[in-house]
Amino acid sequence: MARGLRPAEPARQAWTTNRPLAGTAALMVLMLAVALVGLITDPRSITGQPAWAKPARFALSIGLYTLTLLWLLTFVRGHDRLVRAVSRVTAVSLTVEMALIAAAAASGTTSHFNFGSTTATAVWMTMAAFIVATWAMALATVVLLLRRRVRPPVFAWGLRLGMGVSALGMAVAFLMTMPTSRQRAAAAQGHGLPVVGAHTVGLADGGPGLPVTDWSIHAGDLRIPHFAGLHALQVLPLIGFLLATRPRGLSERDRVALMWIAALAYLGLVLLLLWQALRSQSVTAPDAVTVAALLALAAATGTAVLLVLRRARGAESR
Repeated sequence: MARGLRPAEPARQAWTTNRPLAGTAALMVLMLAVALVGLITDPRSITGQPAWAKPARFALSIGLYTLTLLWLLTFVRGHDRLVRAVSRVTAVSLTVEMALIAAAAASGTTSHFNFGSTTATAVWMTMAAFIVATWAMALATVVLLLRRRVRPPVFAWGLRLGMGVSALGMAVAFLMTMPTSRQRAAAAQGHGLPVVGAHTVGLADGGPGLPVTDWSIHAGDLRIPHFAGLHALQVLPLIGFLLATRPRGLSERDRVALMWIAALAYLGLVLLLLWQALRSQSVTAPDAVTVAALLALAAATGTAVLLVLRRARGAESR
């Protein structure tokens, strides 16, 4: 194993030194269990899906995010106060968000974009404030990782780039809070707006969707680039780890170059998915332009990788 990579040691250290994030992850396991029971016992639906489907998805996502962030912060040294602030603010923000989502499900209403009553508006505005706080802590983590020298460098860049792309993916959520064209038209005519914002582009939220994820099969869906970007937090550090431990005959410079290529390709995919969603196009029905863009991204990525490997073989033969 490459020097500096000891997965068991960060895991033990994380549990003893970062109780806020560890506790939040444990709470999400409990919340997931509650949501799964709700899925079995509660026959109600909200916007066309089981009432407890959203709490289940959010519990799983938040649990994975907090565990990953907990692990990433074990690589930061010398900024104990800032690490504690990031951990506590993130833990409180995500716990409050999860509690409000679960409460909305229990009461049979939506949690996001809901301005239908004074209570619903207060719930959504509170959630929005804590979402912004979570995003700010993600940016702070990017800065902390940039300032920390982690060995080997390719793994360090996997951590940094993963957190950076993840923060960008989180920012996609801000687009969901903007009023749709239909909502703006209704507001111009003086009608009330019980809902402001949406994750579906081109149709109203609540239409037919893919199993489990509920991503729209008839329109664009901003949740897809949001999901892909957010999980760069797991994918890119894993690629960095593999590049640090697997390829033989590669210099550190070549490994870092491949890490950057992987990160740029992943970022390109997130942006492509965002572009597709904003054109009201379902991920299940890409048009020729989208397919061509995906093929161009794959070709550019493959060419860049081959150039790095060719350079590495040339340097090895000299």
